[in-house]
Amino acid sequence: MIVSLIGFGILMLVAFFGFPLGFSMLVVGGIGFAILRGWEPALEMVSQQMLDITLNTNFAVLPMFLLMGAFVYRAALSDDLYEAADAWLGHFRGGLAMATIAACGGFAAVSGSSIATAATMAKVAIPSMRKYNYADSLAAGTVAAGGTLGILIPPSAALIIYGILTEEDIAALFTAGIVPGIITILAYIGVVMIVTKIWPHAGPRGDKSSWSVRWKTLYRIWGVVLLFFLILGGISFGVFTPNEAGGIGAIGALLFAILRQKMTWVIFFESLVEAGQTTAMVFMIAIGALVLNNFVTLAGLSAAVVDWIDTLNFTPIIIIFIIMGFYILLGTIIEGLAMIFLTVPIFVPVVEALGFDLIWFGIVLVMVVEISLITPPIGLNVFIMKSMLPDVPLQQIFKGIVPFFLADLVRLAIVILVPSVVLWLPNLLYGSG
Repeated sequence: MIVSLIGFGILMLVAFFGFPLGFSMLVVGGIGFAILRGWEPALEMVSQQMLDITLNTNFAVLPMFLLMGAFVYRAALSDDLYEAADAWLGHFRGGLAMATIAACGGFAAVSGSSIATAATMAKVAIPSMRKYNYADSLAAGTVAAGGTLGILIPPSAALIIYGILTEEDIAALFTAGIVPGIITILAYIGVVMIVTKIWPHAGPRGDKSSWSVRWKTLYRIWGVVLLFFLILGGISFGVFTPNEAGGIGAIGALLFAILRQKMTWVIFFESLVEAGQTTAMVFMIAIGALVLNNFVTLAGLSAAVVDWIDTLNFTPIIIIFIIMGFYILLGTIIEGLAMIFLTVPIFVPVVEALGFDLIWFGIVLVMVVEISLITPPIGLNVFIMKSMLPDVPLQQIFKGIVPFFLADLVRLAIVILVPSVVLWLPNLLYGSG
């Protein structure tokens, strides 16, 4: 166990200096395994993990959904989503921020990426909020927090990875993420309402749109609605598998971009390259995490964690809260997908032994990973905002995120204490969960 703790310490140090996390985990895990078993077994283990990942057909779903997200981004659906939300909500105090949250939810439903959601909506929403003199802290905090919806609302790359690692039904995971996703959107809108009630100058009212304009903007987002229900409905009712859904979603997004005259051969090639690069990054993180997991398992860390939890005289739900606290702390230094790869083999057996549903835990896990996207000092969405708004001090962005972070903790507690919030819809559709 001591060897594995030393390995983790070295990993944190290497990651702190900016080395790619996937390669860092691969090197630390491979060398650690070699120290315990020798170089020949270590090299065999590393090569076998690489082979297993690349030949795992379940992972084929991931690049397809990433490609769909790339096509959706280039189809400029985000503009129509924001205009529709603005037309209906913009005239309220803080209405543009509320519209941004709603648009983030819609874009997340067809992109599956938090980073893409945050980056895209920043380009669309920030200029409008600045036009109406919104406080930079509220504007940046809203987009950073709203962007986290991309990892929860299906189709979600994080849920796909969790489903593959735990062999849980990806369709059930997608379905289970819908109600928590809606709760998150409502919670974030509630945050905007409270903040602008206390500080009205932070979010002035925008222009009020006529009813004809409102209905017209709704008509323009039919593509998002159709794509979302096509994918999720097809998976939920068994029309096609998640792997097939990824391909259908990518083709649907491509056709929509063509119909909107947003697609050229150059843009098509750029989309393929972007999806390929992101897939390669995820695969590298996956290989590194699995190699590191083999090392820590061999070193006895997983067994030690289970034994330590057994010694605690706490109720199962208290142990879940302890695990969530660990995730929140870990999220300050490790990127979200890497956290999933790294910790699922350690904590899922514990959660299962405590009698909890693994579909429910998958949603809880993804929700706490969401929180890591806006938690200092890593907070990827925060740094996306900083890159988009170089003139805004980082502390201002974090100031705007604080109320959303508090809302995240509340909704996480609700989902933990009331599992039916997650499991109701999967139980309704599949009769189990």
